[in-house]
Amino acid sequence: MKKGKSDVELVKTLQDTRQRIEKEISKVIIGQKGVIKELLIALISGGHCLIVGVPGLAKTLLVNTLSQILSLRFNRIQFTPDLMPSDITGTDILEEDENTGKRRFRFIKGPIFANVVLADEINRTPPKTQAALLQAMQEHKVTAGGVTYSLEQPFFVLATQNPIEQEGTYPLPEAQLDRFMFNILIEYPDEEEELGIARLHPGSFKANLNPVLDGKKILMLQELVKRVPISESVLRYAVRLVALTRPDLRDAPDFVKEWISWGASPRATQYLVLAAKTSALLDGRYTPGIEDIKEVVHPTLRHRIITNFNAEAEGITTDRIIDFLIEKVDKI
Repeated sequence: MKKGKSDVELVKTLQDTRQRIEKEISKVIIGQKGVIKELLIALISGGHCLIVGVPGLAKTLLVNTLSQILSLRFNRIQFTPDLMPSDITGTDILEEDENTGKRRFRFIKGPIFANVVLADEINRTPPKTQAALLQAMQEHKVTAGGVTYSLEQPFFVLATQNPIEQEGTYPLPEAQLDRFMFNILIEYPDEEEELGIARLHPGSFKANLNPVLDGKKILMLQELVKRVPISESVLRYAVRLVALTRPDLRDAPDFVKEWISWGASPRATQYLVLAAKTSALLDGRYTPGIEDIKEVVHPTLRHRIITNFNAEAEGITTDRIIDFLIEKVDKI
């Protein structure tokens, strides 16, 4: 990505770069092609991800591998009930100058000061500590002792949750969930993929990973996404899809009124459009279509649609509701 390249050339370069990234990740991770693309979409869009999956699906390994390929500084924070906000953002320490004998406070940066931050099991820490991370996600800044420190760009947070072990956890409130661009589900591998995994010996394999992108190039791509045009018809499709998640809408479908307590906000529409643009770029196209909206709608909306007791009683998931919404909008 040399200086002076046109946007069309940058799109072609990005498509080639995606293939190189997937090739490098495949040295360590078997399968998970869809998850890898969703992570890249969020990264290049400048968003954050909530990753949900049972233990043993290589969530931490995937994030660590991605950070190495992208030549980004990586920190992992294990969230526990006794974790304090200062354990994330950093703290002021009192030190004495050996020459003058004067004392002063010096700020010691916490693990949030990295390009890629893995917040492992974010729902295991109390809301006050969660809020310290989420403030940094929103503002890309940390304030301590009355001084504001800017976080290095690009800044990318990946938070994990275990969907099956909820005892002793502090679920993220809806307003905080909304700050994540994507909610990515990591599912079990298929039989052939698991055969490949079974042939590996845990901890004994060390892959030789080659860097593909650095922070400066990622920021350039994030600026490229902002310039991507989108047609009025595709924009209206995205708006209509999100609007129909709201049960108080006059023409909301009956299943929405029956199963949903709260729908997605306009922020969801913004993220949906942004993700569709990035998805198109990764596929080598300069403008998104309706299929791009459909491809990214599940990770964009699944944590922004709040279902009610009726849905829970009938076993209706948010992903299934999104499928119904796509069918509904396609018929309009």
